[in-house]
Amino acid sequence: MARLVLVDTADELPGLLPLHAWSALMSSDLVLVGAPDHPFLPHLDLAELRHEVVGDPEESKALSRADLLSGVTPVDKARAEHIVDRARDEGEVVYLLGAGDQEAFTRALGMEAARASVEVEVVYFAARPAGTRLLALVQVMQRLRAPDGCPWDREQDHRTLARYAVEEVYELLEAIDGGRPEDIAEELGDVLLQVVFHAQIGADEGAFTVDDVAGGIVDKLVRRHPHVFSDTTVAGADEVVANWETLKATEKPDRTGVFDGVAPAQPALAYTEQLQRRAAKVGFEWSTDAEAVDRIRAELDEFLAAGDDAEREHELGDVLMSVVSLARRHGIDTEMALRAAARRFRRRFEAMVPEVSEDLGDRSREEWLARWDAAKAAETAETAET
Repeated sequence: MARLVLVDTADELPGLLPLHAWSALMSSDLVLVGAPDHPFLPHLDLAELRHEVVGDPEESKALSRADLLSGVTPVDKARAEHIVDRARDEGEVVYLLGAGDQEAFTRALGMEAARASVEVEVVYFAARPAGTRLLALVQVMQRLRAPDGCPWDREQDHRTLARYAVEEVYELLEAIDGGRPEDIAEELGDVLLQVVFHAQIGADEGAFTVDDVAGGIVDKLVRRHPHVFSDTTVAGADEVVANWETLKATEKPDRTGVFDGVAPAQPALAYTEQLQRRAAKVGFEWSTDAEAVDRIRAELDEFLAAGDDAEREHELGDVLMSVVSLARRHGIDTEMALRAAARRFRRRFEAMVPEVSEDLGDRSREEWLARWDAAKAAETAETAET
């Protein structure tokens, strides 16, 4: 009995198949693929396997009622008949499924094989390893930066792209604030694009590749997690952090200063928090919340006592530094906390001033406060209901 073996493939992993799928290929009389650009063709050549490309048929086939009900097209039917005929001619044929083979075409193959009494076996790719679509992204970026690719992408360098990386991170923060998984996934994709883009620029310049980038962080993660990848034992998360810092210091012996490696270009809140964390590691830290709060009060008093704008600006900076110190003691991310507060402010203000065209200049302080309290109460009630 003639036999047709359908082998599932992953375009992102050309040449990679489970052992039983390769065994089917090696034992077949003929391997068929659906398109001349099927990514598996070079590997069939290397394996010296006899193969043919199933081109588009010269004429389509009439459809039966069953074909129509199953969504099969005349072209699908003609291609399916050709593949089944080749199986009957050869005895056993493997057809490598590809990205262009839709479910309706696969159904057409099964129906034609049944009509011709050809045995069908399907060999699935099984679970694709996580990250296969990352390979597709790398390939897309290679194409965009190719000599015949996109003129804009080809003109970019690390410096011209720098601002986009910052913008995408802030858009990711906004998506995280919104809490919608689909928005977070989309913005993570935009951030990932920046990484792959810079890596391709590095490859084009002969400086580094995307594998260097990925390999470097893989090696670092394995090296700094000996409690996972080796036989080190830890008591909890605090010890994990301590080990991380010890290993980091060993890897970067040139960093001798307390603040070496802290990037001044990052946002002020994050920069301040990181400086304070470094200082706290060597003992410069408040022992209680009360001390931190007292410092905030003292800095506020100095702000109120300031004699001019320059002095007030100086003292306000100290107030903010002290507030960051209190937040850090409780593990509060000041950037996220302030963004959440800004989001609440905007939402409440828009609720108490629904019409932009409303004349607001003659509103008294008492009316403003009453509107604010009403908007805040309404939000609190709405939150309690949900």
